Amino acid sequence: MLILIVGLVVFLLPHSIRIVAPGWRDAMIARRGEGPWKGIYSLVSLIGLVLIVWGYGLARQDPVVLYAPPVWMRHIALVLMMPVFVFLAAAYIPGRIKATLKHPMLVAVKLWAVAHLLANGTLADVLLFGSLLAWAVIDRISVKRRPVAEPVPAAAPPAANDVIALVVGATLYVVFLLFLHRWLFGVSPLG
Repeated sequence: MLILIVGLVVFLLPHSIRIVAPGWRDAMIARRGEGPWKGIYSLVSLIGLVLIVWGYGLARQDPVVLYAPPVWMRHIALVLMMPVFVFLAAAYIPGRIKATLKHPMLVAVKLWAVAHLLANGTLADVLLFGSLLAWAVIDRISVKRRPVAEPVPAAAPPAANDVIALVVGATLYVVFLLFLHRWLFGVSPLG
């Protein structure tokens, strides 16, 4: 369990700097440059992600069950996961989905975490998904409080971008549901 906790701290630390120390972050970028900052940020995040995956895998070998969700909760989780991949795609494709949600990646993380908390009840699940849910909620609150730059007038993105986000997201959902989840995590969401 310790490796999972260390991984969460290491992963969430760089993702939280903008929340707790935006001035320090800006000073570091000004001093070192944006490229080196992104490189260090990415390296630390990758180390944290590896530790999370390793620690979660170890914790699953000897699970501490906190609650046993009923089977129907898995069906709700499957439904909640449908838009997650669309929102992830929309985070990188300008369109109405992105404009409406403002931060589709954070919405996707929150839905993903809630869905997994509904379907899983071990201590490792609560630590992993609960931590990421709490972080996403705090980050969204932080984003709302940050100063907003004046938008540069531009042409509205084409409606096709939303169709692309929907198609890419739906395709990823189906591929993940049928193949990748079992291959990556050893568990099929379909039972």
